[in-house]
Amino acid sequence: MSVACRMLALLCLLAACVQAQAASTVTLGSKNFTEGVLLGEVATLAVREAGVDARHRRQLGGTRILWRALQEGSIDAYVEYTGTLAEELLRMPGADRAALEAALAQAGIAMTAPLGFDNRYAIGMRRERAATLGITRLSDLAAHPALRLGLSNEFVSRADGWPGLRTAYGLPHRPDGLDHDLAYRALASGAIDATDLYATDAEIPYYDLVVLDDDRDYFPSYAAVVLYRAELVTRAPAAVAALHGLEGRIDAATMQRFNGRVKLDRESDAAVAADWLGLDADAGDGRAARVWRRTREHLALVGLSLGAALLVALPLGIVAARRPRLGQAVLTLTGLLQTLPSLAVFVFMIPLFGIGAGPAIAALFLYSLLPIVRNTHAGLTGIPRELRETASAIGLPASTRLFRVELPLALRTILAGIKTAAVINVGTATLGALIGAGGYGQPILTGIRLDDLGLILEGAVPAALLALVVQGLFEAIERGLVPRGLRIAARS
Repeated sequence: MSVACRMLALLCLLAACVQAQAASTVTLGSKNFTEGVLLGEVATLAVREAGVDARHRRQLGGTRILWRALQEGSIDAYVEYTGTLAEELLRMPGADRAALEAALAQAGIAMTAPLGFDNRYAIGMRRERAATLGITRLSDLAAHPALRLGLSNEFVSRADGWPGLRTAYGLPHRPDGLDHDLAYRALASGAIDATDLYATDAEIPYYDLVVLDDDRDYFPSYAAVVLYRAELVTRAPAAVAALHGLEGRIDAATMQRFNGRVKLDRESDAAVAADWLGLDADAGDGRAARVWRRTREHLALVGLSLGAALLVALPLGIVAARRPRLGQAVLTLTGLLQTLPSLAVFVFMIPLFGIGAGPAIAALFLYSLLPIVRNTHAGLTGIPRELRETASAIGLPASTRLFRVELPLALRTILAGIKTAAVINVGTATLGALIGAGGYGQPILTGIRLDDLGLILEGAVPAALLALVVQGLFEAIERGLVPRGLRIAARS
């Protein structure tokens, strides 16, 4: 057998092993708010206690991201709410449990019975402010159009959120979109007058908030359930049994107390979940170990995306410089990609690459193209005509002129574009944590969720330092590759 055949066989064996390992692992996801993460941790630990290898993909964003990931198999299960399922995902307002289960079955998804509590939406105000204005019901808001409403970004656009609430109560307000956890701080400081709440939020008693009466019964029941892929019954029956074993065990008071232990008492999600299940809590990694792990993840995101961009953008820049008409189309296309909202691009990549590093790397690759293409084009087209004509006059072939004359002369400008792309990627890669890619964005998101400045700095400071290191590295590369004469000429 040839060496090539042996290598191919080895790669196939490794791929089969990786696939088998992935198939034997149950992956649970959670939304980007404290209760979602807590319940995801509870479900993960329960599955592990049943003897099944399980991992928890934390804080994967909003409802649509989790739902899509479940449908496509990037995760096997996550905690959802029946109101969200009926109103937002399946578009079956008022459907009972049997109807929901039938609709889910058609999509290859099953669900457990309720976990034991109802976490319906509500609108809350500071008690003092509500008393001053005489507001006790949602219908009272219509008489106060000047009130400042700050609603969570997801609630603003959900079918069971602001659009329906505004219609049901005839509300004239124009709310601002905020992160759910930041909205509480804005409410407490008086920056806004009202916000949307989850009934089991620990901040309601902590900030002494008034929950306005839903006097027209707009909000449906939001019983917490676990959604899971139906094929899990065959692949990991013990995991399914463990998920069903959580049914009816968590009441609203217990859930609110759990949320308070994490949000207010600063206990870890894993510790609270393990304590409730009667398990020993994992002490977890120290800060230095966490930063090092996030650094490796962040470097992988930036390095792989930048490397792929170099392989594509440099040839595109050369083509753009040599063929002006085609070059305008290339520059326009890469410029258009740069204008797309970062988070939207990350989410758009999920159907192609699933949850995790894949979509983040693909999105960062797209954002790296413009600086490299544009600077490669600018560097080559900026070479004085007499130098190009001289190289052509002495009979150098086109490829030789490109690699021996034009690219060396344009190298400083090209490196500047690569440096710009790398620094942009270091910052943008923090958004990858929203889709499970890890990196420095993970402690930043957790810190925002828990109002923990230390965790925010744990991600923000290394990200800033890494950007400085990357910039310094490329400046050193420039000094090493660009002849001193060209550097002096460029500065003069």
